[in-house]
Amino acid sequence: MSDTTKHTDLKTSFRDSLKSLDTEETIDIYFYRPIGYAWALMAKRLGVTPNAITIASIFLGIGAGVAFYFPVMWINVIGIVLLVWANSFDSADGQLARMTKQYSRLGRILDGLSGDIWFATIYVAICLRETVTSDFFQAHHWVIWVMAVCAGICHAKQAASADYYRQFHLYFLKGKEGSELENSSELREKLAALSWKHDFWKKLVLSFYTNYTANQESHTRAMQQLRDELHRRYPDGEIPQQFRDDFRRLSLPLMKYTNILSFNWRSIILFISILCLMPWLYFAAELTIFNILLIYMNVRHENMCRRLTDDLRNGKY
Repeated sequence: MSDTTKHTDLKTSFRDSLKSLDTEETIDIYFYRPIGYAWALMAKRLGVTPNAITIASIFLGIGAGVAFYFPVMWINVIGIVLLVWANSFDSADGQLARMTKQYSRLGRILDGLSGDIWFATIYVAICLRETVTSDFFQAHHWVIWVMAVCAGICHAKQAASADYYRQFHLYFLKGKEGSELENSSELREKLAALSWKHDFWKKLVLSFYTNYTANQESHTRAMQQLRDELHRRYPDGEIPQQFRDDFRRLSLPLMKYTNILSFNWRSIILFISILCLMPWLYFAAELTIFNILLIYMNVRHENMCRRLTDDLRNGKY
């Protein structure tokens, strides 16, 4: 095999390891995905599973959080390296799963949980750090903890919404097989079929995932109406290509907002606030900038879904 052929095959394999260029963020494409792909190739050769990589990323993320507690520049830089490393593993687990077809709902849940654990550790570290380094927060401990709790709740909603919008976009772009879009009604049926006595852990995991999906649906009512209308008209899932193309055209401009609400820009603001010795600024950004983007994205996406639902009802497709 020639070097040119090998290079072409490698590029094709790398491209296939991505979810889609529509939903990939620029920093991911040129930084995290290539690194993640290298980790994924190594893991594939060694027989390491995607879930094992995810678990490793959890420990790296916790290490980053611990490093951010110390108001020492070189330790904070180590924390930044550890969090970047953790996110490269977070990229690798998904790429490995797509390369080896090792998909599982447990893997998807564990993947989401890993990021939550990273940031929970980081939030606690910031609070403890501010209460011993800031005169204001030393005198008013409760302020930083309230900020952290509110920012954490907002962070969870922002990340869940961004993920949900991306999966909806992928559903029309690549079909059901290329998306991880779920339906809480179907999940509840699967949950009811499980026994606490015989399927305890499986049912416990599915319970959390069902509640997570139901929460995503509760904030996207127009999207759910569109899904119901599509299911009513096309119960076999054979949605017209013209509709898929129109949805992609309208949804694609919103993908940049889902990317901003994901890891990269959030971590950049975190790193800046840590290196400027003002970690509380990260919480302030969560509560202002990211919430404004979430509201804007939600309003635009819901309006888009209402428009497409009306088009369906008016016989456009």
